[in-house]
Amino acid sequence: MSPRFGPAGAPIACKGDTSECVSYVAREGLDLFEVQFTRNVRMSHELAKKVRISSEKENVYLSCHAPYYINLSSEKPNIIRKSIDWLLKTAELANLMGAHEIVFHPGYYRKDGKAYDYVKDGILKVNNFIKEKKWTCWLAPETTGRRSQFGTLDEILDICRETGASPTIDFAHLHGRTNGGMRKKEDYRRVMDRVEDLLGPKAVKKLHIHFTSLYFEDGDEKHHCVLGEGLGPNFEPLAEVIVEMGLSPTIVSESPILDIDSLKMKAIYEGLAGK
Repeated sequence: MSPRFGPAGAPIACKGDTSECVSYVAREGLDLFEVQFTRNVRMSHELAKKVRISSEKENVYLSCHAPYYINLSSEKPNIIRKSIDWLLKTAELANLMGAHEIVFHPGYYRKDGKAYDYVKDGILKVNNFIKEKKWTCWLAPETTGRRSQFGTLDEILDICRETGASPTIDFAHLHGRTNGGMRKKEDYRRVMDRVEDLLGPKAVKKLHIHFTSLYFEDGDEKHHCVLGEGLGPNFEPLAEVIVEMGLSPTIVSESPILDIDSLKMKAIYEGLAGK
């Protein structure tokens, strides 16, 4: 099976609702769509069911992104409770839509050094609820792009290994956080090998990936930019690794020109794969 490509949110030229955006990306030749609940978790159950129908008809894989303001490691207990609630609300809609990964930024480091423990506890609570409901979605904590945020590669992989969550590897965030560390094919291969070592071959085979270029400064992400601009990373070395390892990840574009750069990445991959 080949990788799937698609945008994080509505394509620039699509003015319809989420179900219409799913059909739009399919007409473009894409087969992935990440629904954005980054600002708020709002969608009627009726629309969620329409999105499911559209994705099944068009064979478009769905994931979703929970709110940016989630912080499972907050030093304020009410923020942790609200964060768990936002994840559960996102999971409910994801299940109705037939979406799979629930991508989210886990939180921030704490003064007491216990961010990992709090993030782990929050993920386990949400996972247990999802299992009790027998929903078909799962949590996918994301590598983060700022040094103040919990979410280095090893932190995300370790937390997934301990909780049964599934990682989202944002290569732009890794690139910025390591001050430009994702440049060569070998850099991407090391990440893939690390995923496989800690989580197994299935995890790396079906990895959920975010990709765009970006600007960064002193290990902190500043903003995303069009593929190939800014300070990197470049997609070609990652595509080479995907081809060589025979992987079939889901690759979400977070570029300012979402679907256009998805199509660019798909063309790069297909050129290397000889398709």
